[in-house]
Amino acid sequence: MVTEGTFTVSGFTGVPIAEDVEPVRTALAVGLATMVKEYVGGIEGRSTTLFTSAYDAERGVGTYVAMESFEGSIDGRSGTFNYAHSASTHGADRYDEHLVIARSSGTGELAGISGGGAIVIDADGTHRLRLDYTLD
Repeated sequence: MVTEGTFTVSGFTGVPIAEDVEPVRTALAVGLATMVKEYVGGIEGRSTTLFTSAYDAERGVGTYVAMESFEGSIDGRSGTFNYAHSASTHGADRYDEHLVIARSSGTGELAGISGGGAIVIDADGTHRLRLDYTLD
């Protein structure tokens, strides 16, 4: 099954890296943050996200990796599940994208959910989550 919803970020909070962890210095700064997202459409609900990136804001170049915990409904079925996603950018583009639903993470009517999908950003800035999923 394939479904889609739009989402907005309602919270993005940087998380300091512990002082006793000396980061390796690379050409891209590494950061850690938490996010809250609200979804509408075939995907309805909210998620909390652990977000890490290696990013140069001046050049708009970088890569991120995120783990989300979703609570809500998918095509009218309610429950929770986790999914991971990552992508890279040269500024205005996205490439090397990956999105996977964590197997065995579903609860309620979403127990047994698996699959993948994509995050798409429209020209007007609208963010969409597309899931290509199955339910056991």
